[in-house]
Amino acid sequence: MKNDITFQTTKTWKESNDPLRDEKLDRIEEVLEHSFDRVFAFDELAPLSLHPIGGRCWAQQGRPQRLGATFYETGGVWQFHGCDSVTDDQLFGTVRQKKGADNTLAALQQIRARRPDAETIYVIFDHLSAPKGEKIRAWCAKNAVELCCTPSYFSWANPIECQFGPLRELVLDNSDHPSHTVLARRLHAELAWRDAHATHPDVLAAQRRKRARIRSERRRRWGRPATRAA
Repeated sequence: MKNDITFQTTKTWKESNDPLRDEKLDRIEEVLEHSFDRVFAFDELAPLSLHPIGGRCWAQQGRPQRLGATFYETGGVWQFHGCDSVTDDQLFGTVRQKKGADNTLAALQQIRARRPDAETIYVIFDHLSAPKGEKIRAWCAKNAVELCCTPSYFSWANPIECQFGPLRELVLDNSDHPSHTVLARRLHAELAWRDAHATHPDVLAAQRRKRARIRSERRRRWGRPATRAA
């Protein structure tokens, strides 16, 4: 008889207490199904700090690449405001020194410019506070942008999550960037390569690993979670 018991790492999750959870998940499913060509996903990739980050790379047997073990984080923490055009599988964005409503609004304006028409576009984003401000809400209403917020603790419902996996592996893992300028250039160079090779086996494999990790937390896909057994 096959033994299905293995020694595994314990996993945890947070249950959403969002009173609009089902409504938000339903709306995300609806725009992905019926307005797929007008959907974008937005999120922040953070923290971007200057220190050695371990990873994997090719090296001569018995002589692994070495990274410094002692370091000081003197460059502060920056963020990458990333946007995923779900329609054509293109990833773009900007490295920002600070968070805030102004930078979030600039990201939304960058997304709106991708569809320079009067028709509504839909932006899926995580449970962030900045897009809830009056300034951003007013701009979205004026420029035909509908914000589709994921419920709290349900970041797996945002399609951009699996796109950040390849970026972390190819830019941040096994790195020791000397400055945020160098890091930003490396990140944008990877974005250009990634968009030109969106179907490259390495990119697809990294996306599958990230998607599998996200789903394994609750064994869920995008949208409404399965009903629990009584």
